[in-house]
Amino acid sequence: MELPERESMEFDVVIVGAGPAGLSAAIRIKELDPELTVVVLEKGGEVGAHILSGAVVDPVGIDKLIPDWRDDPDHPFQTEVTDDHFLVLGPAGSVKLPNFMMPPLMSNHGNYIVSLGNVCKWLAGRAEALGVEIYPGFAASEVLYNDAGAVIGVATGDMGVGRDGEPGGAYARGMALLGKYVLLGEGVRGSLSKELIEKFSLGEERDPQKYGIGLKELWEVKPENHKPGTVQHSFGWPLDMKTGGGSFLYHFGDNLVAVGFVVHLNYKNPYLSPFQEFQRFKTHAAIAPVFEGAKRISYGARAISEGGYQSVPKLAFPGGALIGCSAGFVNVPRIKGSHNAVLSGMLAAEHLVEAISAGRSNDTLEAYDAAWRSSAIGSDLKKVRNVKPLWSKFGTIGGVMLGGIDMWCNTLFGFSPLGTLKHGKPDYACLEPASKFKPIDYPKPDGELTFDRLSSVFLSNTNHEEDQPVHLQVKDMELQKRSEHDIYAGPSTRYCPAGVYEWVEEDGKDVFVINAQNCVHCKTCDIKDPNQNINWVPPQGGEGPVYQDM
Repeated sequence: MELPERESMEFDVVIVGAGPAGLSAAIRIKELDPELTVVVLEKGGEVGAHILSGAVVDPVGIDKLIPDWRDDPDHPFQTEVTDDHFLVLGPAGSVKLPNFMMPPLMSNHGNYIVSLGNVCKWLAGRAEALGVEIYPGFAASEVLYNDAGAVIGVATGDMGVGRDGEPGGAYARGMALLGKYVLLGEGVRGSLSKELIEKFSLGEERDPQKYGIGLKELWEVKPENHKPGTVQHSFGWPLDMKTGGGSFLYHFGDNLVAVGFVVHLNYKNPYLSPFQEFQRFKTHAAIAPVFEGAKRISYGARAISEGGYQSVPKLAFPGGALIGCSAGFVNVPRIKGSHNAVLSGMLAAEHLVEAISAGRSNDTLEAYDAAWRSSAIGSDLKKVRNVKPLWSKFGTIGGVMLGGIDMWCNTLFGFSPLGTLKHGKPDYACLEPASKFKPIDYPKPDGELTFDRLSSVFLSNTNHEEDQPVHLQVKDMELQKRSEHDIYAGPSTRYCPAGVYEWVEEDGKDVFVINAQNCVHCKTCDIKDPNQNINWVPPQGGEGPVYQDM
């Protein structure tokens, strides 16, 4: 069947992703030149629906973008951090680290505990008031190029395509959105960003990007267990000392506690389940009392970029640029990236407006790429650049101690005696054959403090129309059986936090089953599959999780 021609719309700037980076870029563009036309595409059904973060926000970005934000009675930064704790957890207890030992940049005082989804909704209102057009429910699924190979826009996905890949009765062709420049703020491991990084070799002369998976629950706790403004970070148990990760508890709002768990995706043991480790974490004696008599409200998961300074790709390509987590601007030890996302959106906007004012279009914004390392973003990431490599090499105790010393050297003397360390292998190459390990016997959930994945996915409000092409594409199913199953014992059934993947026996054969309707869009499979045999692409626009207050 010959598909109908796409309708198209032309703008000065097309932005993919209504996260902190994309919305900040849109706001800054309209502030600098109100006559420019700007459109923001968002794959979630509403702004904030797919946004998941801790989140403790350093306001440095918002202060620069909207200096008078504190005068807005509707701003979402309502809970300022008043108490900051760092714990090392062991099986039988915990040790609190003195705050004076922590490098100053690790302090959270002056930061705010928020729902980042609500921050994005607030920013979206600001952007629309300036004339920015925001289209939620439209997933950008294809990059459009001109004859010279430069990016000239994106196309939204076709709607109403059946599971067999054929147009159904409700079929509607996607739309082409064309611009002088395209900014990609898709978040971590965005599908279009991944394509462009490869096409234009943006990752050359950079370390491989490193990742973690972050899992989060939102609880309403008893008033006597609520300590508004308290931030608690911890590491150690239940992970062993060779497996990187950490955890957090943030008290905010009306008796709300956000609890989260991060596992670095360079782990070796294919039997490890980040979701199950998260559930075990909540049973620790230093954690469980907070949730006595509490109610779990929501659940979600998301990949986190952890490569930092060494892994940021070249940001500019012909026709556009990467911003925010698409560029990998997360500060790993601080577990913060939204401030750098805002700053990167603003920085790209300033260089983009200057280029358009000079009559340029669809070329490479080299000045933006050259500017970030000398900006506040570069300063923030450079100080912590060795923390992740040290943790990976020396394990939790040794790596954290050495990382702390290195951060102190950067803070006090402005340099590291170690220089800039390398990350080594990409995360998918770190997984080792199952024959080297024993299966992990995780306890059954009790339904009060610990839960299974399917009941958790229910709380994420995830929904996908079943009669559509599966958006988790296995390139070679025979390879999946020969390697992922036979050599690595099916780690996809454990690293996925939503129960998407199963190996089941049918007619005496092991069959790979993909429950795509459960997918919370965390991208872990795209990152951790040992053969890079799973490719995540957007489903129909608007589908996926609908996070509330996450």
